[in-house]
Amino acid sequence: MMNIGSRLFCLVASGLIALSCIGQYQPAAFADVNRANAVKKHTVLVDSIILKYARNNNLPGVAYGVVVDGQLVHAGYSGYTDLANKTTVQRLSAFRIASMSKSFTTMAILILRDRGKLRLDEPASTYIPEMKKMKLLTTDAPAITVRDLMTHRAGFPEDNPYGDRQLADTDAELMQLIKDGPSFSNPPGISYEYSNLGFALLGTIIRNVSGMPYQQFIRDNIFKPLGMEHTYWEYTKVPANELAHGYRWINQSWIEEALLKDGSWGAMGGLITTIEDFSKYMSFHLQAWPMRDGIEKGPLKRSSVREMHQFWNFNQLIPNFGYVNLRSTGVAGYGYGLGISRDNRNRVYVAHGGGLPGFGSHWRIMPDYNIGVVIFSNRTYAGLSGTTLQVLDTLIALAGLEPYRLPSSAILEKRKEQLMKLLPDWKDAERSGIFAENFFPDYPMNELKAEAAALYARAGKILSVSKVVPKNNLRGYFDIEGEKGQLRVYFTLSPEHNPKIQSFEMLEVKDSENL
Repeated sequence: MMNIGSRLFCLVASGLIALSCIGQYQPAAFADVNRANAVKKHTVLVDSIILKYARNNNLPGVAYGVVVDGQLVHAGYSGYTDLANKTTVQRLSAFRIASMSKSFTTMAILILRDRGKLRLDEPASTYIPEMKKMKLLTTDAPAITVRDLMTHRAGFPEDNPYGDRQLADTDAELMQLIKDGPSFSNPPGISYEYSNLGFALLGTIIRNVSGMPYQQFIRDNIFKPLGMEHTYWEYTKVPANELAHGYRWINQSWIEEALLKDGSWGAMGGLITTIEDFSKYMSFHLQAWPMRDGIEKGPLKRSSVREMHQFWNFNQLIPNFGYVNLRSTGVAGYGYGLGISRDNRNRVYVAHGGGLPGFGSHWRIMPDYNIGVVIFSNRTYAGLSGTTLQVLDTLIALAGLEPYRLPSSAILEKRKEQLMKLLPDWKDAERSGIFAENFFPDYPMNELKAEAAALYARAGKILSVSKVVPKNNLRGYFDIEGEKGQLRVYFTLSPEHNPKIQSFEMLEVKDSENL
């Protein structure tokens, strides 16, 4: 963000905006600086929501955390990691997080991409020669790309629970599956179908391109820079009193699941970690927002992290989106190792679950609110997605959290001021120099004058004019408050070096509310 001095210079120098300031971007920011404290006031309710779910669904143990503005503001631990020995869940208890591992794999791919080591739209066979002889579903099918693997559109069949049991397979066994010719459910690049095999192949790409096991590459390039000192691939490396054992609930009793060793499929779901370590990873995702100037910190560029959070593959329309009440409609898709959803209040969620025999977990962040929650458990699958949504929805409501707000840019405010000097009679507007060349051919002057005169007459004497409410750096609206009514002016600036007004609409507020 520019300093106060440069901001004032942009606004007042010679009564004009210096051209060097027009493109200077001011990032979105929160109005409330006490957000973390506001959330902390309601953590008792967070505990009750999660622990009630744990009791009602027979979770042997549970660990969870809430992250706000880069801080782990609350963590909770309940139950047992080892039922036989009555080992309680503690701060360093390490749970297998299953498919929550997938975003670490795609982050590693992007690190290699950003270093110029691979391309996302290259055929995956460029980096795994064994894939070149694979027979696809049809003769006109396109080659499977790296991006296809990252977004579950390679054409492989959904492979839960098959993939769950392949975790310990060797590299040779994975390549033999490819040499034998895997079966396909769809041609590549067409539709979403969740594939653990696809992510196992991403692990192979990381190994082949980096020249080291994918586990080591992710450890060196993600865990270490983020300070994740209690995160593991191999369960035998976890201190015995910290390792969470996995369980399945059958016939009203617990059955312990055998822990699988780390192998070639670990890139799809092999990670074992703690709440404190994972909170550092969540914080790193959240720090990518909002877009801003400034130095980069961490294993991946902020823009590449934001790339992970975009819809790359549409998944489904959700007609009844919600955790308790069927409150709204939403859409869901897949990013890079992450599920993305948006509800009809325009709230964006970035999330992923994890499920393996003996384990179920889920994490969900809301980038626009810079808040996230993560829950680990040691019951097969566990179904925690609705609980993370409930916790976030509850905290936002009770703590009164609001999303980032983009400040109005200097050029938007200047054009508003210049526009207001012309309204309502538009005198000398064509010579003002603030309109783009398309404006008057698109907005005939006689219509502009007639419309403005009628609206001003209905609004009455003008009492005040608001600041611009920006939609982005070059588009927004402002309100004109009159004695008898309120007007709203929408305008968009052009892409020129010195942006000018290219579109304009003025409406009574009662009419504009439906836009």
